[in-house]
Amino acid sequence: MSLRSAVDEARTSYVARNPKSLECFRRAEESLPGGGTRSSIFIHPFPLFISKGEGTSLLDVDGHEYLDFVSDFTSGIYGKTNKVLRDAIVTALDNGIQLGAHTPFESRLASLIRHRFPSMELLRFANSGTEANLLAITTALKFTGRTKVMVFEGGYHGSLLSHFEVKKDQLVEAELVEEDRKNEVNVLTVPFDYLVAPYNDLAATKSLIQANATSIGAIIIEPMLGAGGCIPGDATFLRGLRQLATDVGAVFILDEVQTARLGFGGRQKTLGITPDLCTIGKFFGGGFAFGAFGGKLEIMQMFDSRRPGAVSHGGTFNNSPCTMVAGATALEQILTEPALEALNSIGDDMRDSINAAFKSLSAPYIVTGLGSINQLHCTLPGKLKTAGLDLVFFRLLERGYWIAQRGLISLNFAMSQSDVDGFVTAVIKVVREMQDLVMD
Repeated sequence: MSLRSAVDEARTSYVARNPKSLECFRRAEESLPGGGTRSSIFIHPFPLFISKGEGTSLLDVDGHEYLDFVSDFTSGIYGKTNKVLRDAIVTALDNGIQLGAHTPFESRLASLIRHRFPSMELLRFANSGTEANLLAITTALKFTGRTKVMVFEGGYHGSLLSHFEVKKDQLVEAELVEEDRKNEVNVLTVPFDYLVAPYNDLAATKSLIQANATSIGAIIIEPMLGAGGCIPGDATFLRGLRQLATDVGAVFILDEVQTARLGFGGRQKTLGITPDLCTIGKFFGGGFAFGAFGGKLEIMQMFDSRRPGAVSHGGTFNNSPCTMVAGATALEQILTEPALEALNSIGDDMRDSINAAFKSLSAPYIVTGLGSINQLHCTLPGKLKTAGLDLVFFRLLERGYWIAQRGLISLNFAMSQSDVDGFVTAVIKVVREMQDLVMD
């Protein structure tokens, strides 16, 4: 059997196994374009609809249970039903849903974040990583009085700050699309004056910076590409970029919205890099929508409302009591340094075990990433990459394991070592079963 035929068979089985999800999808299509409102969670040919989550398990409307190895694209680090968080949130709700004023938990959460990220001398809250990055970039341009923003190929800084499309012909594609669709990615991007540099290429980036030295106001980068394929930033590259930003007077922004979970102080602590501004989000809200940006005192003081000409920054839910309580509780009791070290160690071991098996099988796959955030890639040429990933995705679903269709694998605290061991075994078994397929 050919790879393409195997994928068709797996997709047909998927449709047959999930009639209630298909029914939900048809109803959703009536009001939502493509039946949904979040592109990253769409599954081709139609997504599964989930009825319940508990611990690290998901139950779909057709009654199938899955171990969740997506973890809501890294944000669901606490699992689906953390009792400590639930109790804190219920208590917060008992005090009022939305108070429209300052509360003690606002400064409590800010202080806890500052402790982890010394580079954030002062910080402001927002409602998502996207908002945090938009605010950080516009703050940098306001502070420097310049116009250009340097970003990097494969970079993703939120739904309006995507730079996938420049990576179409490289190993790591930002989106893996169906064979009969155009092999490109269309994104909505805020129209900053961008300079797009190659990731992990210091020499080429240096030339581009030097050619635009007086106009670059912000340089924003992920210390590991997230949606761009879990490609770690080289330490020499990132440190060199930090120095280049200093040399030309640009604000260096480190986007740690995902990578903050790779260590107690994020990748910046591990690499010994101090950004001018840093952005975080996702899990720092304890499961609620959250974002934050912060950095040097001289930059962030622009938002001090007591100062003449202060920059205004509103947001009804920036300091939502439930988010503040949940975030502070998570940082104090769950997102601890030992817990992060243990989870990331499990992720490193998982990646090493899977890659060792792939190598022994001469399988056309590789897993990249760091710690608890990883990405499965198919190394077959052209559109066969999509087919190779789809087949693994569908066959893992049949075995009760949920990864992202594009290949993302993200761990969470609710997982046990046996959960991860079972997942590794399943991945290896699925790939071994593919050895007899004709890869054409």
